[in-house]
Amino acid sequence: MSADVEMIQVYIMGRPYKVPQGLTIMKAMEHAGYRLIRGVGCRGGFCGACATVYRRPGDYKLYADLACQATAEDGMYIAQIPSVPADRAPWVLTELDRNTNPILALYPEVARCVACNTCTRACPQELEVMDYIQAALRGDISQVAELSFDCVQCGLCAVRCPAEIVHYHVGQLARRVHGAYRAPQAAHLADRVREVEDGSFEQALDTLQKMSKDELVEAYKKRDVER
Repeated sequence: MSADVEMIQVYIMGRPYKVPQGLTIMKAMEHAGYRLIRGVGCRGGFCGACATVYRRPGDYKLYADLACQATAEDGMYIAQIPSVPADRAPWVLTELDRNTNPILALYPEVARCVACNTCTRACPQELEVMDYIQAALRGDISQVAELSFDCVQCGLCAVRCPAEIVHYHVGQLARRVHGAYRAPQAAHLADRVREVEDGSFEQALDTLQKMSKDELVEAYKKRDVER
């Protein structure tokens, strides 16, 4: 470590560590010697696996973010959440009643929303979480699907919610219902599914499976890329 690198002190699971300034929480934990085998995924902010809560020195508030996105600060107290223990209601898409609001039937706690906007403030994707919960109350499934589209299922909204709503499961249900029954069907997708079922790509797949790694790399480099 270079002598001119400024070090800061962080507390990970209650223990103090010196780490270089400017690291993300995830990299700070690894620098401190933690081997991350849970609560870590893509490392770039799109999988939602590294939900983390922390406190800043002199601040009573509890903050939440993704460990691969938030920067470690001097005096920060850090605790990871390996998983969010929020129950997903059991449902089968083809068995849902399309004439009623399946969200309220499966997640009645949505009606407890007090519009405090804590869920929105907790979202590392900066989604309008409260707005799509309000849309769920109105039965506007398509609006819920649209507003929750970029959700990475990190669960931080549910962790912070005083009404114990599992927002990310609500969004997932809405997206499935919207995609299956309400979104316009893409003709080109139906054509491609039919081609797959007819075996149109069996020969090409067989050829790929017989290639060596070097041949696959070369074929990948020479592929036609859609502009």
